[in-house]
Amino acid sequence: MDLFTDDASRGDTQPDSAPLAYRMRPRRLEDYVGQQALVGPGKPLRRMAETASVRSMILWGPPGVGKTTLAEILAEASGARLEQLSAVMAGVKDIRAAVERAREGQMRERQTLLFLDEIHRLNKSQQDALLPHVESGLLTLIGATTENPSFEVNSALLSRARVYVLKTLDDNELITVLKRALANETLGLGQRNIRASDETLSILARAASGDARRALGLLETACDFVKTDEHGEHLDRDAVIEVIGHQAAAFDKQGEHYYDLLSAIHKSIRSSRPDAALLYMAQFISGGGDPLDVARRLAAIASEDVGNADPRALPLVIAAWDAYLRLGDYEGQRAIAHAAIHLAIAPKSNRIDQAWSQAKAFVAEHPNLEVPVYLRNAPTKLMASLGYGDGYRYAHGEPNGYPAGSAHDCWPPNLPRTHFYAASEFGHEKRFQQMQAWREELDRQADGEA
Repeated sequence: MDLFTDDASRGDTQPDSAPLAYRMRPRRLEDYVGQQALVGPGKPLRRMAETASVRSMILWGPPGVGKTTLAEILAEASGARLEQLSAVMAGVKDIRAAVERAREGQMRERQTLLFLDEIHRLNKSQQDALLPHVESGLLTLIGATTENPSFEVNSALLSRARVYVLKTLDDNELITVLKRALANETLGLGQRNIRASDETLSILARAASGDARRALGLLETACDFVKTDEHGEHLDRDAVIEVIGHQAAAFDKQGEHYYDLLSAIHKSIRSSRPDAALLYMAQFISGGGDPLDVARRLAAIASEDVGNADPRALPLVIAAWDAYLRLGDYEGQRAIAHAAIHLAIAPKSNRIDQAWSQAKAFVAEHPNLEVPVYLRNAPTKLMASLGYGDGYRYAHGEPNGYPAGSAHDCWPPNLPRTHFYAASEFGHEKRFQQMQAWREELDRQADGEA
């Protein structure tokens, strides 16, 4: 669970005009409901608070799970000065100003805790300006990020801060948050004595998608549409549904969740799970993802994971892609789903992917290949006089339509012979395997005759 409290004895009273989520933010770890793997008895962040010894850290988690609140609680528990900056707004100048204030605090023997929201948005120069002061201990850094810090924070800064992962709230945890807000007479909505059933709160919780701040925002809006009866105000299911409307699970198109969903689509299809593939595809598109991004991924899957086990797969994906462009978004999404289901059900083979990877690796190791003379083009008399094209055997004029024998294997004469493509036993590729074996036998016969 997360961090919202029914404590009515906070040191500061928030104005009624402040958002409900802000008013309900706790100040004590005892009121922090959730993230028990981090703040439970004996867990690392609780030990820091109890010993008043906070170490530099990065809090990584989705919105609304209490990263800012946790930083404030740790600062309060440790007696440290709290500097708060947003990487979106702050520049190197702001960081240097915070450093100067930290030096002043150090002279008064008071530690400075720098909370840096959206730390993943710091550029290299900003991170470089921060690094020596974190390293020296002048600043204790608490960075907050919704993005994977290993991708966005430089390794030097990352090595000086422990990464803690915060998780989204489940529905029961969000319901607890909502009930506390309804009951709290000082900071919440308790003075209105609004009644709401568990079913109604469950609808709000599901719509919030694990985000406590969003859940409280929806509750606050929904309470503007309460009904009144002889027992007082009542928040019913219909009012909540009206407020929620179409709640798309939006995400940052450059963020990790965007790529997680594309990865889930790909791996579900590779695992031959059409239902899971459709689920992640629907989530991706309903959250604002471009259906053509799915189509591009499906085209890659058709070659990488289906390949010649079903040669129809790639043309089908390209047809679905074209159908989307011709039909428009609504009907076009169905065409892309059609292709996704086909790929998931189709037999699988990664032999094309393996063969192509091996060929590229071979060329990297042997860059100076020599094209056999009989394969070279001879558009001029000079080239013809040099023997270009001599000995080339036209396949359609050969027995079985195949120029058998190692003398015409089309392989560079200066490189060791190797094999890249070996057909699998799955789907249509089994026929390819049989065809390869038959031609290899023709080669052996031809070489034996020679």
